[in-house]
Amino acid sequence: MSSSPRGRSLFGQLVLPVVGLVLAAVLGNVAFSAWLAVRRSFAAARASHERVVEALEGSRVSLSPQVLDALYRLTGSHFVIWNMAEDTLGLSTLEPADLDDVAAAFRSSGPSAVVMIDGRRHSVGVARAAGVRPERVFVLSPIQGALESTVAAAWPVLAVAAATLAVLVPLGLATTGRLARRISAVERHVERISHGEFGTTLEDAAATEGSPRDEVGRLVAGVNRLSAELDSLRNTVVAGERQRLLGQLAAGFAHELRNAITGARLAIDLHRRRCHSGTTGGTVDESLTVACRQLDIVEEEVRGLLALGTPSDTLPTPVDLDALVGEVRDLTAPRCEHAGVRLDCGPAVAVAVIGRHDALRAALVNLALNAIDAAGRGGHVTLRGEVDDRGIRIVVEDDGPGPPAALAATLHEPFVTGKPEGVGLGLAVAKAVAEQHGGRLEWGRIDNHTRFVIGLPLSTMQDGCRA
Repeated sequence: MSSSPRGRSLFGQLVLPVVGLVLAAVLGNVAFSAWLAVRRSFAAARASHERVVEALEGSRVSLSPQVLDALYRLTGSHFVIWNMAEDTLGLSTLEPADLDDVAAAFRSSGPSAVVMIDGRRHSVGVARAAGVRPERVFVLSPIQGALESTVAAAWPVLAVAAATLAVLVPLGLATTGRLARRISAVERHVERISHGEFGTTLEDAAATEGSPRDEVGRLVAGVNRLSAELDSLRNTVVAGERQRLLGQLAAGFAHELRNAITGARLAIDLHRRRCHSGTTGGTVDESLTVACRQLDIVEEEVRGLLALGTPSDTLPTPVDLDALVGEVRDLTAPRCEHAGVRLDCGPAVAVAVIGRHDALRAALVNLALNAIDAAGRGGHVTLRGEVDDRGIRIVVEDDGPGPPAALAATLHEPFVTGKPEGVGLGLAVAKAVAEQHGGRLEWGRIDNHTRFVIGLPLSTMQDGCRA
């Protein structure tokens, strides 16, 4: 079995895209959150500046160290009083070292928008205090850096994303693994079917565990139905081809046998005329009559072979079941006498069916001969007709041991026989005749008796013929 090239796995087609989408969504969310956090940080710093500046410009309280310290604790912003004319720094909430750094920055470039204090950025706002002695006050509000803002905004999103991925990836692996195993089983099953292994079925694990059948389960059921249908079609084709070959073979044998029977019957008739109408010394010679009856049986079997070979071109006619059973009894009586078997006919049914007389008689002769052989010396065979609301049945029953159990399923097939010297065409002939009349051949073991039945539908019964 050649292995076809495999494409991407289900993991690559299902899990990776989902994980990729989650990561892209997380990164986009983090970027947006960071941008929004930085923007809000600067906006908050500006708003804080404006509020402090408005408060200072509207206040007439003298800015003493205690006042500045109170403002620092309330707002978190540092305050520096700078005398621009004298280029000196006055009161401040900064440490001396930080104040020197701010003074150096102010002297070098003037009060810039942002200054660094103790490694942290501060925005600078200017207010003019309206106290007893007006002073210029610089308000230094801390600014949260972009990195801090990004980390502060991103870590909740990243934490949720990490937890999601920690659950999603194992769950995706387990789900896709289970799904991949089921689909792989279907793939192998289909490959076996493609190589001619029809009739095999695949058990879906998910369906046996009691879970509702999903698309894969329905696919498995469909493939199983396909396998069964292909097996049935193959058997039908094989049976049809076998039947065709059997028909050709049977037609050839029947032609040769019919010629031999005709020659033998002519020879017997000629011998009868030479022997003065079959008498020898005034005593009737029954051997010629027995020989003729044996030829009649052989001729019936030839008719059965012809029924297998080609469809009969004779038109259906009314066939009296009681008379038909009597004819079969008369034809098989010599065989019964020779085999030591008692042959009885059941009660009359007074029913006629529309069918082909010779074909039905040939089928019954084959069933009767099989029953005689199966019953053996001292055995008992019964022929009878039955009619009820279910249909018409022609029954051949014997008290023999029955066919071997190993042949029970294929007993009707051609060349299947339990007799060492048998050919295996008798039941095939009976089955073909039953089907030609719209019926079927059935058999079974009932009360230690073997019963073969040619079942015909009620539609084959001649109108008004039932007593």
